[in-house]
Amino acid sequence: MALSFDDLDFGPPDYKEFLPPVSKRNYGKWKYHEHIKGGVIKHVAESGDEAYTVRAAIPKYVAAETVHKLCDIADKYCEGYIKFTSRHNVSFIVPKAEDVDSVIKDVEAMGFPVGGTDHSLKAIIQCVGWTHCHTPATDSPSITKALYEEFYEEFKDNNAFPERIKIAVSGCLNMCGATHASDIAIIGMHRKVPTVIDEIVEKFCSVPDLIKSCPKYAIKPKKGNPKSITIAEEKCMYCGICYSMCEGIPIHNPEYDGISIWVGGKVSNTRKGPLLARLIIPFMPNEPPHWKNVVKVVRKIVDIYKANAEEDERIGEWIERIGWEKFFQITDIPFSDKSIDDWIFSVETYRKGTNFKMV
Repeated sequence: MALSFDDLDFGPPDYKEFLPPVSKRNYGKWKYHEHIKGGVIKHVAESGDEAYTVRAAIPKYVAAETVHKLCDIADKYCEGYIKFTSRHNVSFIVPKAEDVDSVIKDVEAMGFPVGGTDHSLKAIIQCVGWTHCHTPATDSPSITKALYEEFYEEFKDNNAFPERIKIAVSGCLNMCGATHASDIAIIGMHRKVPTVIDEIVEKFCSVPDLIKSCPKYAIKPKKGNPKSITIAEEKCMYCGICYSMCEGIPIHNPEYDGISIWVGGKVSNTRKGPLLARLIIPFMPNEPPHWKNVVKVVRKIVDIYKANAEEDERIGEWIERIGWEKFFQITDIPFSDKSIDDWIFSVETYRKGTNFKMV
């Protein structure tokens, strides 16, 4: 007898199975929500039911014991339900108003700040960096920690900025941290072509697979030694994908690796619609563990945005209103030709008129 799709263990489970009871009862029937304080959102349904979201930032890596403690809080106050978000938040859906402060107290006692709602700094997205991945040009977790230490109060304050600010950190331009669509992004940059170690490539790596792995077709068999490869420097984009295929092509270079800073991205459809972040600083050297110059630049951008943007205006929308010329002037960031988009189809994003905004 043929089985239906309902009988098969096929694909992801129905998300509705994991909704808290209060969400199931009022699914699609929520009347409004309001931000009552940092990290707390009140939801009111048409039925009169209320629920409270308590949001806290947690590290990308946590021990199993930490997860158990978070689940204990959910068992005690949230009918056994807990949610982990893509921005490294933990969210508790609390059905009783009198339990909200208790949840905040227990979560912050574990060392996790409650915040990241409304017009605040959202939880910072990061990739795993040097902790686990082999292609990063920088240490994403330590940059994220340094930024959190600088913007801790803005994370907890619902009215810190004219609009929300989302920061993302990625160790390389493969951008596992959603950096291309964030208000401010820090991306690790390799600047040298990977080194080819013939002895390792010959023994352990597949030349056809390496050729196929390169998005720029920069790899070809080596002349006189088809078991190894050569890389065309003028085509290489320093992504490190070939290194992920073969340990005989290391891309790391402590002298030339570093970070770049991008601004103006967002996913939201509101107002201007989605925007891609733009490169403003093409290179800064790695300087762990405190990343003082990176934090200084981000702080300056944020403070100038806060002082000049209109209400509900994201960073990218603010820059487009005042013009990129004005942005570079008031932030005192030197303009580089590296900030000019040279992608073959980028002409569609250029200003095509003869009038430029006066600085």
